[in-house]
Amino acid sequence: MKLAIVGTGYVGLVTGTCFAEMGNHVTCVDIDEGKLDDLRNGIIPIHEPGLESLVASNYEAGRLTFSSDLAAAMQDAEVIFIAVGTPPNEDGSADLSYVLAVATSIGQKLQHPIVVVGKSTVPVGTADKVREKIQAELDARGEAIEFDVISNPEFLREGSAVKDFMYPDRIVVGTNSAKSERVMDELYGAFSKKQDRIQFVGIRDAEMIKYAANAMLATKISFMNEVALMCDDYGVDVENVRRGIGSDPRIGPSFIYPGCGYGGSCFPKDVRAMINMAKHAGLHDTIFDAVERRNEKQQLVLVDKIIAQFGEDLSGKTFGLWGLAFKPETDDIRGAPAITIARALCEQGANVRAFDPQAMGPSKEALAGLDVDFVSEPFAASDAADALIVVTEWRQFKQPDFRRLSNQIKSKTIFDGRNIYNPERCADYGLTYVGIGRNSDLFA
Repeated sequence: MKLAIVGTGYVGLVTGTCFAEMGNHVTCVDIDEGKLDDLRNGIIPIHEPGLESLVASNYEAGRLTFSSDLAAAMQDAEVIFIAVGTPPNEDGSADLSYVLAVATSIGQKLQHPIVVVGKSTVPVGTADKVREKIQAELDARGEAIEFDVISNPEFLREGSAVKDFMYPDRIVVGTNSAKSERVMDELYGAFSKKQDRIQFVGIRDAEMIKYAANAMLATKISFMNEVALMCDDYGVDVENVRRGIGSDPRIGPSFIYPGCGYGGSCFPKDVRAMINMAKHAGLHDTIFDAVERRNEKQQLVLVDKIIAQFGEDLSGKTFGLWGLAFKPETDDIRGAPAITIARALCEQGANVRAFDPQAMGPSKEALAGLDVDFVSEPFAASDAADALIVVTEWRQFKQPDFRRLSNQIKSKTIFDGRNIYNPERCADYGLTYVGIGRNSDLFA
């Protein structure tokens, strides 16, 4: 098929590239000429494993092109995807201005029947607004051109987005049109050959599915984080609790790993959007409110533990910080707990010495003006530090040289924000282990 993808951010670029990889002809459209030039030269604006090589090979093969000309991109396209950002407004609702601006442009430039697909994460009812915008422009032009507006939410995880797109666990398509259903069935057929993973639902159903999925995952995280704090107080090892409840198939082992909170571009934004949507439905003091409150507090749990050991005034103290991205295999620091922790420590007078394999660039900008030093390798961060804080579970952090750390760290204390270390192993090297819900008295 010939496809147009509006937006070359995380979702748009991965979507366009993966469709091109399967043989489709894709034009990715953006208004940022600088970004488009970078993409044509093989410079990818995000760190996503496997994406750079796919962009390069499909661009070279002519299946993937980049343009700022929406009209030209739509000229022969059978499907156009809207994959622009929906940042939160101050009240937590999704800002639809970019989505609706694209809809207006589509209506102004549409010349033939087309399927318009909402790929951005949007509140229930957005497809109706997109349809109204397009139709209003067609009416103003005196044109009667057939088009469908449908919903096809993305379920891509940063760090494994290419794999998630190429081997999806489900493909949700919201449509009330038999024609659009046939088009999407053909487009996604190559991604679900072995097992039919396409779910055709109502348009509003699809819009709600995306938000409900992310809110559920965030709820599991906040639930387990709250349990972990109780474990700290009662002298219980949360890892045993996690394994115990995770073996129940009704609960499962995924997303019940306690830590120092979630971040990223999706969970915080989508939970806030669900809070806003719930209020519009007449619901107050919801589960979603509690999930957000717990996460905000959870991002400061390690700071509280540090203050409990070193005192309120951290002047003259230096803390090594391993990990800045909100999760491994990405350079995304949006909502990242590490950024919150670094700022809080600096406010208490501390110096922070930080390392991350991918997120140093954006972190320098986010922490500009604070007493944060960025170093080129992990052990430069921990060298002569008063304590080490581990926030992102990058693979290279999982089996460090504990003997070297024991010799480097003044207090011999590791604050483990992801519970990736074995407290007993740390103790074997003379290190004090402070995790989340892993009461240190159990391992003394």
